[in-house]
Amino acid sequence: MSPNLHALGAIALWACLASLGVALRHVPPFLLTGLALVIGSVPAWPLARQWKVPAGTLALGVYGLFGFHFLLFIALRLAPPVEANLVNYLWPLFIVVLAPLFLRDIHLRPAHLIAALVGFAGAAIAILGDADSTSGAWSWGYLPALASALIWATYSLGTRRVAAFPTAAIGLFGLVSGLLSLACHALLEPSATLSARDWLLIALMGLGPLGAAFFLWDKALKNGDPRHIGILSYLTPLASTALLMLVTGRPLNASIALAAALIIGAAVAGTRAR
Repeated sequence: MSPNLHALGAIALWACLASLGVALRHVPPFLLTGLALVIGSVPAWPLARQWKVPAGTLALGVYGLFGFHFLLFIALRLAPPVEANLVNYLWPLFIVVLAPLFLRDIHLRPAHLIAALVGFAGAAIAILGDADSTSGAWSWGYLPALASALIWATYSLGTRRVAAFPTAAIGLFGLVSGLLSLACHALLEPSATLSARDWLLIALMGLGPLGAAFFLWDKALKNGDPRHIGILSYLTPLASTALLMLVTGRPLNASIALAAALIIGAAVAGTRAR
């Protein structure tokens, strides 16, 4: 399977995250993230012998998986969620722009930068076009949203800078990050009682968007061109918004069609550029 297909597999799973999040919006966010990350690590438990990685590599993994979600949840609490989500979706652009700084054999071409900017415009239309209302006011919550985007981009590129490690070690990253999230829940959030339906949806979230997606993403980054993968990643907010509208019974609108044209066009042009 090609790296781009691995990336698209991760993107398809992440597209389900918003819909699952809506169904589980009554569950405290750190509890939800912690349980999902721990569950997502379970398929890699039989391969625990491959979890022996240097401390620096483990720190990078926890930095990415835990740091990203920690700052994103702070942003969603402090800032309007639509705008915070849009700021957070700068991470594909950061991957494209920062790739030459992390990887010596990667050079940024004008075509990649233009495609990344067009993709971001499509993401903005997909997110803002679906919003009932938006606020143009400044919020300090945008800073953690921006920081979370930088964390995911630098984590994604950083996995190419450290010594090669087996993809199974992502299970260790998820397990440690999940336990840290559960510790945050114990310290910062009220206790919650979960129903059988909650556990089923959390299991689906853990095995998909917060589990298998990370393993596919690692495979893609190990073998693919990060500039192409970053541009393809703009399919995530488009697919996520479209699926959320279908699940909630809202009709697809012109803004989604325009966003689709921009993002798909950027992905095709960007992945063909060398």
